[in-house]
Amino acid sequence: MHFPVRLALLGLAGALACGGAAAQSWPTKPIRLVVPFSAGGANDLMARAAAEGASKALGQPIVIDNKPGAGATLGADIVAKSAPDGYTFLVSAAGVISNSMIKKSLPYKDGDLVPVAMIGLAPSVILVPADAPYKDLKEFVAASKTGAGFHWATAGTGSTPHFVEGVLETKYGAKLDVVPYKSGSESITAVLGHQVEATSEASIVALPYLKSGKLKALADTWTTRISAYPQLSTATEQGFPELRIAHWAGVHAPRGTPEAVLDKMSAAIDAAMKTPATAERLKGMGIEPIGGTRASFVQFVDAERARLGAVVKATAMKDE
Repeated sequence: MHFPVRLALLGLAGALACGGAAAQSWPTKPIRLVVPFSAGGANDLMARAAAEGASKALGQPIVIDNKPGAGATLGADIVAKSAPDGYTFLVSAAGVISNSMIKKSLPYKDGDLVPVAMIGLAPSVILVPADAPYKDLKEFVAASKTGAGFHWATAGTGSTPHFVEGVLETKYGAKLDVVPYKSGSESITAVLGHQVEATSEASIVALPYLKSGKLKALADTWTTRISAYPQLSTATEQGFPELRIAHWAGVHAPRGTPEAVLDKMSAAIDAAMKTPATAERLKGMGIEPIGGTRASFVQFVDAERARLGAVVKATAMKDE
């Protein structure tokens, strides 16, 4: 073997050994979790629960850094361009998966972020005014097909309510006219004021309105009933199996982050979601803790991308 080649191989082996050692000792300082949404929402609350539990498992503080804006693009871009050293992660959501499908351009590529762990999800709940005459989703969809149809509030193009509307329209023939608002809270206000007939919102946001009787729920749009509100049936139970939309939170890392670091972070979040006190607190708020392995989250992300991509294509959903 020529000397330069042998030297290069020795150098590569040394670099790999150092990388492995660094991963083994990781973390040695606080970790930053970038949340691409404002404080107080479902994504933020799941991030904080995961940070608290994972911090105990890893022995280092995990700091939440809220970077809202541009439909999660701002926060995602910060993480995509961060050093892949295991000290900056993104708290991802469905928008991180769908943004490249609906936006004209993104400052980063989907491949710049790699899946690490699933935190949990808040099923989306279809909401109507408390005095609405429909007792379930089937009656609502049937009623929408008469006359001019219904107005449906969203939190903007590509938001979770927009996808719920898209499935109801393209898969089940609902006649819905989208009314985009700036946020989910504005959509809720519009339903309360009878300015629109319906919207959908994360269970954690919806539950207080349901328990106070201010709004009526027609269906939970995930595959299981909400632990804190089990009397509400799922869309699948009501005959709408294609309607599987949730407000979920996971963790993504910059591409190039060492595999051993990704494994340790994934295991720490999984442990946090399986801690009884954390799990019960989240369930009480309307959030279902998930956790799992890196492989299971990769599988979830791939399935989510395919499912949301089909809705984008069927509805020609594009950011204005």
